[in-house]
Amino acid sequence: MAIQWFPGHMHLTQKAVEKRLKDIDVVIELLDARLPGSSANPMLAELTGHKPGLKVLNKQDLADPAVTALWLAHYDAQAQTRAIGLDASQATPARQLIDACHQLAPSRGGMAKPMRVLICGIPNVGKSTLINTLTGSRKAKTGDEAGITKLEQRIVLADDFYLWDTPGMLWPRIIVAQSGYNLAASGAVGRNAFDEEEVALELLRYLQRHYAGLVEARFKLAPIAGLGDEEVLEAIGRKRGALLGKGKVNLQKAAEVVMHEFRSGNLGRITLERPDEFAQWLAAGQLVDAEREAKKEARRRKRPANGPETL
Repeated sequence: MAIQWFPGHMHLTQKAVEKRLKDIDVVIELLDARLPGSSANPMLAELTGHKPGLKVLNKQDLADPAVTALWLAHYDAQAQTRAIGLDASQATPARQLIDACHQLAPSRGGMAKPMRVLICGIPNVGKSTLINTLTGSRKAKTGDEAGITKLEQRIVLADDFYLWDTPGMLWPRIIVAQSGYNLAASGAVGRNAFDEEEVALELLRYLQRHYAGLVEARFKLAPIAGLGDEEVLEAIGRKRGALLGKGKVNLQKAAEVVMHEFRSGNLGRITLERPDEFAQWLAAGQLVDAEREAKKEARRRKRPANGPETL
């Protein structure tokens, strides 16, 4: 199942970003350190590619530190780009943002040329929490739900440092299938856009390959090597008492348990993708998307003038 979620306010956010960009010196994109590639907005990259960019891998305290290091090196190798990792709830690391922005735009600063920064990110990536940490107050609404912020906000971090916050924004069509699952698992996608059982099974499939020991330890399971993802989900359901009549496992309830344990960090420090892995997923997704567009174009050309489309 392809996962898509693009509420109306996200289209308005895109327009607001386009309008604001001409006056911006640095663009901060807040990423989820557990899924940096999937949480990077390709539409934002198209809009802001000519601006210096700071990639902030947020929630690094929940992510695998070894894999976070790989992602930081990956982004630091790109032109006009810096990358840092932080936990948005910690005040001292968050201040790295201001220094990093000045490094990316050294000519800006002082009252005559104040630093103008746009901060963007997908829903529920922790942007509002970060802003509240930077300002030492509750400037932005927070919550464990996708799409809390709905309006652009201008925030003064210092006399010569202005920050514009935008609502969380996904993109109209997710072409990397695994990204859809990872975004759903992280809470970036509204619950009405995906099937929790399906997402939990995809999540367990990845965890079984890379973090089986953490799953076994958290749910007190026997070794899960060689089990199917649904067998693992059933075993978790039995351990947590997610049962229906006659001892049958309530897979929906078990899926909710798995999703909660991952999002809360109770499973341990986990990252759902590596740079080389994501590059392979992206290449495959782009190939499928190109084939889809070619078929659409072929159908369009076959369509008679002023007539119905020929299938």
